[in-house]
Amino acid sequence: MFAITGITGRIGGMVARELLATGRGVRAVVRDPGKGAQLAPLGYQVALADLGDAIALQKAFTGVEAVFVLLPPNFDPSPGYPETRHLVSALRKALSRCDAERVLVLSTVGAQATQDSLLSQLALLEQELGGLPMPTTFLRPAWFMDNVAWDVELARTSGLMPSFLQPLDRPLPMVAALDVGRAAAGLLREHWTGQRIIELEGPSRISPQDLATGLASLLGRRVCAQAVPRDSWETLFRSQGMRNPTPRMRMLDGFNEGWLCFTGATRKGTFDLATVLRSLVENSQ
Repeated sequence: MFAITGITGRIGGMVARELLATGRGVRAVVRDPGKGAQLAPLGYQVALADLGDAIALQKAFTGVEAVFVLLPPNFDPSPGYPETRHLVSALRKALSRCDAERVLVLSTVGAQATQDSLLSQLALLEQELGGLPMPTTFLRPAWFMDNVAWDVELARTSGLMPSFLQPLDRPLPMVAALDVGRAAAGLLREHWTGQRIIELEGPSRISPQDLATGLASLLGRRVCAQAVPRDSWETLFRSQGMRNPTPRMRMLDGFNEGWLCFTGATRKGTFDLATVLRSLVENSQ
């Protein structure tokens, strides 16, 4: 039996379905009874627990072989990340008191960075869960290729693909969400000792210009990558409703300046850019 958090999201759902398809028992950890009722007929054992409730989480994580931990995304956190700190503290208490044999934590490329950014929330997660008594793996995926989904419609209608990743011709590590889900399901089935970090990227590195070229091929029209000026970011993000855009801006700086990066040899996924873009374009129609 594997306890999976974030099961109603993209990555958690992939992990759960992969495990279920291989005949493994999956305990879906959800806070919404309605979603639990939808999952139970699909073959999942359901445990109701809010990620901020250490007692409920401990119960959900007890009696399982392994736990998959995934923080809900928070793109507009309060200064100092109090929301994340609350969740991480509850997770640490629950995991340290349960009897799970091992833990897999979804983290991020650059979690080791000392500079503050949006990804510091996952650095906090690694720091808090780094002292757990059971074997623990931190899976650090690259930038998701799937993020270009936000750009498909604009590229189709205007031929433009705005990019916060700059310079436009510099290849960066990227990975398909499918590879992350598949890798996580495989890692949960492994047995290891101690603590380990696994960094994951796709089969080749990708530039914003590569993204635009790939979209052009699928959309049947010219698509140009267009750098969004750094001095416009704060105004733009605030116009979109963000109250504290600095962490997001610093995350983008980290990728552009190179301090959000991998630390060593990486595992390679199998899904290439063309496959991911084809799926995104088809789903947008």
